[in-house]
Amino acid sequence: MSDNTNHFYANLPVNKIALAQLLLHNDLFKPVPGDWQVIITDIKNSTAAVKAGQHENVNLIATGSIVAVLNIAFKANILVPFFFGGDGATFIVPPGMVSEVMKSLLKYRENTLKAFNIDLRAGVMAVDEIYKAGHQLQISRYSSSETFSIPIVLGDGLAHAEQLIKGENYLLSTRDTLANEIDLSGMQCRWDKIEPPENSEEVVTLIVVAQQCEQQALVFSKVIQHIDQIYGAPEKRQPISVPKLIFKTSFNSLSKEVKHRFGKIRLFEFIKSWIINMYGYIYLRTSSGKKYLKQLVEMSDTLVIDGRINTVITGTAKQRLTLQTELDKLEQNNAILYGLYVSGESIMSCYVRDLEDDHIHFVDGAEGGYTNAAGVLKQKIRERLTPYGSI
Repeated sequence: MSDNTNHFYANLPVNKIALAQLLLHNDLFKPVPGDWQVIITDIKNSTAAVKAGQHENVNLIATGSIVAVLNIAFKANILVPFFFGGDGATFIVPPGMVSEVMKSLLKYRENTLKAFNIDLRAGVMAVDEIYKAGHQLQISRYSSSETFSIPIVLGDGLAHAEQLIKGENYLLSTRDTLANEIDLSGMQCRWDKIEPPENSEEVVTLIVVAQQCEQQALVFSKVIQHIDQIYGAPEKRQPISVPKLIFKTSFNSLSKEVKHRFGKIRLFEFIKSWIINMYGYIYLRTSSGKKYLKQLVEMSDTLVIDGRINTVITGTAKQRLTLQTELDKLEQNNAILYGLYVSGESIMSCYVRDLEDDHIHFVDGAEGGYTNAAGVLKQKIRERLTPYGSI
């Protein structure tokens, strides 16, 4: 397999133009190579788990699946696009990584089932199969800050793969044996629930799908424009702010982190995590620690575009009602369907490979923001029976 194939995503230029503009520039999107594979992780019955008060575990398990895959990619020196969804994640990976990734995810599934009685499914589908079924998968790289870039996907290809992988007839991979150990180093859950920043009242988790795939770029651009106009620039609607961060130091949260990583409590790992945690508590008060916190806000993953818009934003109730009015108009014109959930706080889990400049932070609305917003959207899809955008 050629290096060019492995580094297809890494070789894409990073676009720094406004997102609403980027979405309209078809020439800045490239089709994903046919031999790449889509891997989707998904927590079975996540809505029931969230209702039973397991929303933090659901969120952490989704984060853990990302950490497992990114650690494999890092060792292979391959950059892969990934998309956090609150109760699961999506990856697009080159073919040479698939076997190791699936083995690792199957081991992680076994661990989380044992430790939390939560079932994480993992499925795979070739991009070529998506194209043969008549679906599209175009990708671009976008950056709104100096340090952080994200993949932007247009087309209904990932929605199609998700529908099949989450469907009753999909045979979950049994050909892969389990990995002996999985590498979840860097996975952390050190922050308590985070209140909205000063002058904000609430956290909004929003999911938007286009009703017609061919109009997707245009309607997504309109939705982003509305969000920009009502809430301001991305940094203005960022739900994470340094003054509201509260560092968790309880044994309970540390034992939960160790259980996520190993499927059970390992005393040595627990003591190691406790020592690192104590160091972190002191580190965050140093000038390097303050720089890390500033970067943490910049590198918080609050926007995902994977053929849907998924975003967590903060603002006032008045701003949200104004946005809902605009979204309702688009919905009435059969342009979009959307699900929205309002929380009083956000939650964040982290992947920290290097405190200096290599860390990512996954944000969701508290009480299962993404899961609840998806529930609202699923209900609308059932009512409309729209052929596209199934979740």
